[in-house]
Amino acid sequence: MSFVIAENVSRTYSDRDSQNEVPVLHNVNVGIAEGEFVCLMGPSGSGKSTLLTILGAMNHPSQGRLLIDGIDVYALSDERRADFRAQYLGFVFQQHHLLPFLSAVENVMLPLATLPLKASEKRRKALDVMEKVGLGGKAPRLPSQLSGGEQGRLAIARAIVNDPPLLLADEPTGTLDTRTGDEIMKVFLDLNGRGQTIFMVTHNPANAALAHRVLHIQDGRLDGEAGDCGGTARIGTNGTQAALPQPQIAQPLCHPEHNHTDTVIRECRSLDAELQ
Repeated sequence: MSFVIAENVSRTYSDRDSQNEVPVLHNVNVGIAEGEFVCLMGPSGSGKSTLLTILGAMNHPSQGRLLIDGIDVYALSDERRADFRAQYLGFVFQQHHLLPFLSAVENVMLPLATLPLKASEKRRKALDVMEKVGLGGKAPRLPSQLSGGEQGRLAIARAIVNDPPLLLADEPTGTLDTRTGDEIMKVFLDLNGRGQTIFMVTHNPANAALAHRVLHIQDGRLDGEAGDCGGTARIGTNGTQAALPQPQIAQPLCHPEHNHTDTVIRECRSLDAELQ
């Protein structure tokens, strides 16, 4: 069973001028396995961002449902869904949204603010993940003192500091030059090699070629997919080919804390249903 399942997901918006419903997504079905790296491609206005926000538990579909780790995400109350986002999802945006007045390590610590951890433990977790993305020794620097590639890696570090089972990325190299973009993609590949599940929206065919699968969306409909690279090769950023390992489906990706959170969320969902 897939870790992420979107079933018959549709989304429409109301046109305030004409009072008509404007369809954006049409009966989209997507399954993503644990440890898989999936890219979504499509022209502007095709529904990429809408689908990403639905998978990110931020945009309630007009029809269909989203299951992540067996949890019906939009059956949760707003409060429980916010908790779910904090525990299960990491986000990397095209604009990094780093706070300029905080140091690099303080930016990475932000998602830990609400957790019942000592400040020293939060800092340790942030430093550990900065080391993982190649930013060891950059902790005291302000974002303005980092290169474009370092800022991108800092945004990734912030996204994964909570050990989220699913990492969502929206055009993470869209504003970067080729060399810096390749640097960022190498970080994603390294994370995926360690078992991180990644869903990325991109316009860049070279980035998409690095994924296990590529989905194509047009006018709110998935046109099919390419990749499913099984035993084929993944094209590296240096132009060489490397054997593509099978996705780490059998190994549990969740940190033990997430297993506990899973139980809590399920209990809260049951309670919500009883109270309705």
